[in-house]
Amino acid sequence: MKTLNFKITALCVIISITNYSCKPKNASSAISSDAAEKSYVAPGTHDKFYNFVSGGFSGQLSVYGLPSGRLLRVIPVFSVDPEKGYGYSEESKPMLNTSHGFIPWDDAHHPELSQTNGEIDGKWVFINGNNTPRIARIDLRTFRTAEIIELPNSAGNHSSPFTTENFEYVVSGTRFAVPPDNTNGDISISSYKENFKGT
Repeated sequence: MKTLNFKITALCVIISITNYSCKPKNASSAISSDAAEKSYVAPGTHDKFYNFVSGGFSGQLSVYGLPSGRLLRVIPVFSVDPEKGYGYSEESKPMLNTSHGFIPWDDAHHPELSQTNGEIDGKWVFINGNNTPRIARIDLRTFRTAEIIELPNSAGNHSSPFTTENFEYVVSGTRFAVPPDNTNGDISISSYKENFKGT
Protein backbone atom coordinates (compact mmCIF):
# COMPACT_ATOMS: atom_id res chain seq x y z
CA MET A 1 0.00 0.00 0.00
CA LYS A 2 2.90 2.36 0.84
CA THR A 3 4.39 1.71 -2.61
CA LEU A 4 1.09 2.64 -4.31
CA ASN A 5 0.77 5.88 -2.28
CA PHE A 6 4.38 6.76 -3.10
CA LYS A 7 3.76 6.21 -6.84
CA ILE A 8 0.62 8.38 -6.79
CA THR A 9 2.43 11.16 -4.88
CA ALA A 10 5.41 11.01 -7.26
CA LEU A 11 3.07 11.17 -10.27
CA CYS A 12 1.28 14.25 -8.84
CA VAL A 13 4.63 16.01 -8.24
CA ILE A 14 5.78 15.27 -11.82
CA ILE A 15 2.51 16.62 -13.29
CA SER A 16 2.75 19.80 -11.16
CA ILE A 17 6.37 20.44 -12.19
CA THR A 18 5.54 19.82 -15.86
CA ASN A 19 2.57 22.19 -15.78
CA TYR A 20 4.59 24.92 -14.07
CA SER A 21 7.61 24.61 -16.36
CA CYS A 22 5.45 24.58 -19.54
CA LYS A 23 3.70 27.83 -18.68
CA PRO A 24 4.94 30.68 -20.93
CA LYS A 25 6.79 33.46 -19.12
CA ASN A 26 4.42 36.10 -20.56
CA ALA A 27 1.22 34.04 -20.31
CA SER A 28 -0.93 36.92 -19.10
CA SER A 29 -0.02 39.18 -22.05
CA ALA A 30 -0.57 36.31 -24.51
CA ILE A 31 -4.11 35.84 -23.21
CA SER A 32 -5.00 39.55 -23.31
CA SER A 33 -3.93 39.93 -26.95
CA ASP A 34 -5.81 36.86 -28.10
CA ALA A 35 -8.08 37.46 -31.13
CA ALA A 36 -10.84 35.39 -29.52
CA GLU A 37 -10.91 37.77 -26.59
CA LYS A 38 -11.26 40.77 -28.91
CA SER A 39 -14.26 39.22 -30.65
CA TYR A 40 -15.93 37.98 -27.44
CA VAL A 41 -19.40 39.39 -26.79
CA ALA A 42 -20.63 38.55 -23.30
CA PRO A 43 -24.08 36.97 -22.80
CA GLY A 44 -26.74 39.65 -22.47
CA THR A 45 -24.81 42.17 -24.57
CA HIS A 46 -25.22 42.92 -28.25
CA ASP A 47 -22.84 42.77 -31.19
CA LYS A 48 -21.88 46.11 -32.69
CA PHE A 49 -22.84 45.06 -36.25
CA TYR A 50 -25.14 42.62 -38.06
CA ASN A 51 -24.03 40.80 -41.20
CA PHE A 52 -26.87 39.86 -43.58
CA VAL A 53 -25.83 36.95 -45.78
CA SER A 54 -27.78 35.61 -48.75
CA GLY A 55 -28.48 31.91 -48.60
CA GLY A 56 -28.27 31.12 -52.31
CA PHE A 57 -30.25 27.97 -53.16
CA SER A 58 -31.54 27.66 -49.59
CA GLY A 59 -33.75 30.67 -50.37
CA GLN A 60 -32.99 32.09 -46.93
CA LEU A 61 -31.22 35.06 -45.36
CA SER A 62 -28.80 34.47 -42.47
CA VAL A 63 -27.97 37.06 -39.84
CA TYR A 64 -24.61 36.97 -38.04
CA GLY A 65 -23.44 39.19 -35.20
CA LEU A 66 -20.10 40.91 -35.53
CA PRO A 67 -17.54 40.73 -34.01
CA SER A 68 -18.79 37.56 -32.26
CA GLY A 69 -19.56 35.66 -35.46
CA ARG A 70 -22.64 34.12 -33.78
CA LEU A 71 -25.46 33.00 -36.04
CA LEU A 72 -28.37 35.04 -34.71
CA ARG A 73 -31.17 33.97 -37.03
CA VAL A 74 -31.93 32.24 -40.32
CA ILE A 75 -34.85 34.02 -41.99
CA PRO A 76 -36.86 31.96 -44.49
CA VAL A 77 -37.67 34.09 -47.53
CA PHE A 78 -38.15 32.10 -50.74
CA SER A 79 -38.34 28.63 -49.16
CA VAL A 80 -40.64 26.81 -46.78
CA ASP A 81 -39.36 26.31 -43.24
CA PRO A 82 -41.28 23.75 -41.16
CA GLU A 83 -39.47 24.75 -37.97
CA LYS A 84 -40.87 28.29 -38.17
CA GLY A 85 -44.09 27.36 -40.02
CA TYR A 86 -43.04 29.62 -42.89
CA GLY A 87 -44.72 28.67 -46.16
CA TYR A 88 -47.39 26.74 -44.26
CA SER A 89 -49.19 29.50 -42.34
CA GLU A 90 -52.03 31.57 -43.79
CA GLU A 91 -49.77 34.66 -43.67
CA SER A 92 -46.68 33.23 -45.33
CA LYS A 93 -47.92 30.62 -47.82
CA PRO A 94 -49.44 33.18 -50.27
CA MET A 95 -46.08 34.99 -50.46
CA LEU A 96 -44.60 31.95 -52.22
CA ASN A 97 -47.24 32.02 -54.99
CA THR A 98 -46.02 33.25 -58.37
CA SER A 99 -47.56 33.64 -61.83
CA HIS A 100 -46.18 30.12 -62.40
CA GLY A 101 -47.93 28.69 -59.32
CA PHE A 102 -46.65 27.88 -55.84
CA ILE A 103 -42.83 27.92 -55.96
CA PRO A 104 -41.41 27.25 -52.48
CA TRP A 105 -37.73 27.72 -53.35
CA ASP A 106 -35.46 30.20 -55.07
CA ASP A 107 -31.85 31.29 -55.36
CA ALA A 108 -31.55 34.22 -52.91
CA HIS A 109 -29.00 36.91 -53.77
CA HIS A 110 -27.75 40.39 -52.90
CA PRO A 111 -29.23 41.71 -49.65
CA GLU A 112 -29.71 45.50 -49.65
CA LEU A 113 -30.52 47.60 -46.59
CA SER A 114 -33.06 50.42 -46.72
CA GLN A 115 -31.85 54.00 -46.50
CA THR A 116 -33.07 57.38 -45.30
CA ASN A 117 -31.30 60.39 -46.80
CA GLY A 118 -28.68 58.03 -48.20
CA GLU A 119 -27.83 56.54 -44.78
CA ILE A 120 -28.66 52.94 -43.80
CA ASP A 121 -31.62 53.15 -41.42
CA GLY A 122 -32.06 49.55 -40.25
CA LYS A 123 -35.77 49.33 -41.13
CA TRP A 124 -35.78 46.82 -43.97
CA VAL A 125 -33.53 44.50 -45.89
CA PHE A 126 -34.40 43.58 -49.48
CA ILE A 127 -33.21 40.45 -51.29
CA ASN A 128 -33.85 39.07 -54.77
CA GLY A 129 -34.78 35.65 -56.08
CA ASN A 130 -32.88 34.52 -59.14
CA ASN A 131 -35.07 31.63 -60.34
CA THR A 132 -38.31 33.55 -60.57
CA PRO A 133 -37.90 37.32 -60.66
CA ARG A 134 -38.97 38.14 -57.11
CA ILE A 135 -37.85 40.69 -54.54
CA ALA A 136 -38.57 40.24 -50.85
CA ARG A 137 -38.77 42.82 -48.08
CA ILE A 138 -37.72 41.67 -44.59
CA ASP A 139 -38.81 43.69 -41.56
CA LEU A 140 -35.82 44.31 -39.27
CA ARG A 141 -38.06 44.95 -36.25
CA THR A 142 -39.26 41.33 -36.38
CA PHE A 143 -36.59 39.67 -38.58
CA ARG A 144 -39.37 38.13 -40.66
CA THR A 145 -40.27 38.33 -44.35
CA ALA A 146 -43.01 40.94 -44.73
CA GLU A 147 -43.62 40.92 -48.50
CA ILE A 148 -42.55 39.28 -51.74
CA ILE A 149 -43.33 40.76 -55.15
CA GLU A 150 -42.83 39.19 -58.56
CA LEU A 151 -41.49 41.47 -61.27
CA PRO A 152 -43.26 41.30 -64.62
CA ASN A 153 -41.28 41.14 -67.87
CA SER A 154 -38.14 40.01 -66.13
CA ALA A 155 -36.13 36.82 -66.01
CA GLY A 156 -33.26 35.76 -63.80
CA ASN A 157 -33.52 38.78 -61.51
CA HIS A 158 -29.86 38.80 -60.56
CA SER A 159 -28.65 42.40 -60.61
CA SER A 160 -30.81 43.65 -57.76
CA PRO A 161 -32.10 44.91 -55.48
CA PHE A 162 -30.79 48.45 -55.24
CA THR A 163 -32.72 50.99 -53.21
CA THR A 164 -32.92 54.72 -53.81
CA GLU A 165 -31.67 57.03 -51.06
CA ASN A 166 -35.05 57.12 -49.29
CA PHE A 167 -36.18 53.69 -50.52
CA GLU A 168 -39.01 55.14 -52.59
CA TYR A 169 -37.92 52.65 -55.27
CA VAL A 170 -36.24 49.31 -55.34
CA VAL A 171 -34.39 48.98 -58.63
CA SER A 172 -33.83 45.65 -60.31
CA GLY A 173 -32.32 44.31 -63.52
CA THR A 174 -32.90 41.12 -65.45
CA ARG A 175 -30.10 38.65 -66.04
CA PHE A 176 -31.64 37.37 -69.28
CA ALA A 177 -33.38 39.13 -72.15
CA VAL A 178 -37.12 38.43 -72.43
CA PRO A 179 -39.87 39.47 -74.82
CA PRO A 180 -41.29 42.63 -73.19
CA ASP A 181 -45.08 42.96 -72.92
CA ASN A 182 -45.61 39.58 -74.52
CA THR A 183 -49.34 38.81 -74.54
CA ASN A 184 -49.31 36.67 -77.68
CA GLY A 185 -47.84 33.48 -76.22
CA ASP A 186 -44.54 31.90 -77.20
CA ILE A 187 -42.06 33.80 -79.36
CA SER A 188 -39.50 31.92 -81.43
CA ILE A 189 -35.90 32.11 -80.24
CA SER A 190 -34.93 32.71 -83.89
CA SER A 191 -36.36 36.23 -83.48
CA TYR A 192 -34.16 36.90 -80.43
CA LYS A 193 -32.52 40.06 -81.81
CA GLU A 194 -35.83 41.69 -82.67
CA ASN A 195 -38.06 40.54 -79.82
CA PHE A 196 -35.92 39.94 -76.70
CA LYS A 197 -34.77 42.79 -74.48
CA GLY A 198 -33.10 43.26 -71.11
CA THR A 199 -35.03 45.22 -68.52
